Amino acid sequence: MEKITKETYLKWYEDMLFWRKFEDKLAAVYIQQKVRGFLHLYNGQEAVLAGALHAMDLTKDRMITAYRNHVQPIGMGVDPKNVMAELYGKVTGTSKGMGGSMHIFSKEHRFYGGHGIVGGQIPLGAGLAFADKYFKRDSVTLCYMGDGAVRQGSLHETFNLAMLWNLPVVFVCENNGYAMGTSVSRTASHEEIWKLGLGYEMPCGPVDGMDPVTVAKEMSKAIERARNGDGPTFLEMKTYRYRGHSMSDAQHYRTKDEVEEYKKIDPISQVKEVIFEKEYASEDEIKEIDQRVKELVLECEKFAEDSDYPPVNQLYDVVYDQEDFPFVQHK
Repeated sequence: MEKITKETYLKWYEDMLFWRKFEDKLAAVYIQQKVRGFLHLYNGQEAVLAGALHAMDLTKDRMITAYRNHVQPIGMGVDPKNVMAELYGKVTGTSKGMGGSMHIFSKEHRFYGGHGIVGGQIPLGAGLAFADKYFKRDSVTLCYMGDGAVRQGSLHETFNLAMLWNLPVVFVCENNGYAMGTSVSRTASHEEIWKLGLGYEMPCGPVDGMDPVTVAKEMSKAIERARNGDGPTFLEMKTYRYRGHSMSDAQHYRTKDEVEEYKKIDPISQVKEVIFEKEYASEDEIKEIDQRVKELVLECEKFAEDSDYPPVNQLYDVVYDQEDFPFVQHK
């Protein structure tokens, strides 16, 4: 892992703040009905992504996740304007406006979704890793899931094969405490999700998912293990989401006091405190970062607003590779 420096902290602050404000903007335009369907926001979980990106080799490593997936592709290098356009359903979006909130993709930047089926991405993540091993590529796949997805049978089937085939994959559970509105304590007889790896003799453990430094260190070990041919790892990132499961979530299952308590360890605030403590930046320099973030979010919004909706024929064009496919009738 590269050393964590002043530049690292400043990048973490700017990136995580942008991701937070990007999601806040989406919440605002969702209320205005400019973004439709489901909307799952990442507020509070930013350290999990920031730390992982520091540990990854973005020239060759891959990432796949569930439907809380707007900011991950941005971290991987996708233009945030195209991500916002996708949520608007515009043709300039990452999936030409046909994937929406839950299905952001970028093969170019090795981001493989964005999956709406709970746990559906887990075997796919192992599949990506299998391909890399088969073709002898020096790449590692990071496969993310929520605490609700670990109750799916596909996780156990995948863990078994990943260990059997010694695949270069890091499985990451982002445990934000609730599967939609169901607490972890109500889904199993134990709350230590990382222990699921023990049954497969898979290296595993809990990680403070609110601290990007801890995340970076543990992810670096797991990625190095996978890259060296030592197989998979399962990490439980203990994190928290400040917004509901989705925009339609009334959040009756938790108290406002609980949310406020977790805000005391907000990953953005933690990084900002270190910046000031170590004098990495002045108040004015932080304000400059804040302004850049604000302007970029507005640029993304304007780009999405000004982009066109997809043409009707695109419904056919993206389904069949053969242009004169006999069952396609253009009316």
